[in-house]
Amino acid sequence: MSVPFFYCSNYTAGQQQITLDEDTSKHIVQVLRMDSGKPINLTDGKGHLLQCTIIDAHKKHCTVSVLHATFTPATSNQIHIAIGLLKNSSRWEWFLEKATEIGVSIITPLLTKRTEKDKFRFDRLQTICISAMLQSQQVWLPQLQAPVLYDKFIDNTKAALQLIAHCEEAKEKRSISTMELPKGETILLIGPEGDFTTEEITLALNNKYVAVSLGDTRLRTETAGIVGASLLCVR
Repeated sequence: MSVPFFYCSNYTAGQQQITLDEDTSKHIVQVLRMDSGKPINLTDGKGHLLQCTIIDAHKKHCTVSVLHATFTPATSNQIHIAIGLLKNSSRWEWFLEKATEIGVSIITPLLTKRTEKDKFRFDRLQTICISAMLQSQQVWLPQLQAPVLYDKFIDNTKAALQLIAHCEEAKEKRSISTMELPKGETILLIGPEGDFTTEEITLALNNKYVAVSLGDTRLRTETAGIVGASLLCVR
C-alpha cells in the first residue's frame, strides 16, 4: 500500500516536527484512521519531500516527526500559461487541475476585451491546484496569480520565450512542437472564449511574442490551454 501524501505550507528547512492544520489532521485521523507510528509523506509545494511518522494522532492538530527530507530543484524550463478567464467555473477548475498535473509552473488568468467574468475565488482554486499536485505526486505547486488586465500583463511581463496562440488565419504561425525551449521562463498566451481581438494580437506581436499553432482544429479555451501546456511541458 502506498504511503499517503499530504500538503503542509508551514515547513522550514531542517524542521524536525510539524503540526498539521485541522483539515489535514481530520483527514488523516478520522477519515484514514491512521494512528501514531504510521508513515505519511508531506510536501510544501516548494520542492521538499518529507518522509514522516505520526507521533500525535490528534484530529485537530496531528503532529508528525520528520524522518528524512529531500529537495528537488525546480525545472530550468518554467512554463507560464496566461489564459483568458472562463465564465464557466467548472471548466476553469478542470483546466487548473490538468495544468497542475502536467507540470505548469505559473498560471495567470487574463482579463481581455472578451472576458465575461472577473470573479476569482483564490482559496478554492488554490485548493484544487494543491489536490492535483498531491494526486500526481509532485513537490512543486504552480504559482496561481491573481487575474490581470491583458494590456498590463503584456507591458509588465517578460520571458525568455513569449508565445501567443490565436485563431486568426492571416498571420504566420509556428508549430510549438518544433521549437527549442530556452532555459528560463516561457510564456504562452491563450485567448478567451471568442479569441483575442485583432488589437490584442497585434499588441502581443509588437512586444516580441511569437504566434504559434496548436493544431488544425478550433479548440475551447481550456482545451487549448492543456494542449499548449502538454506541448511545452511533456518533452
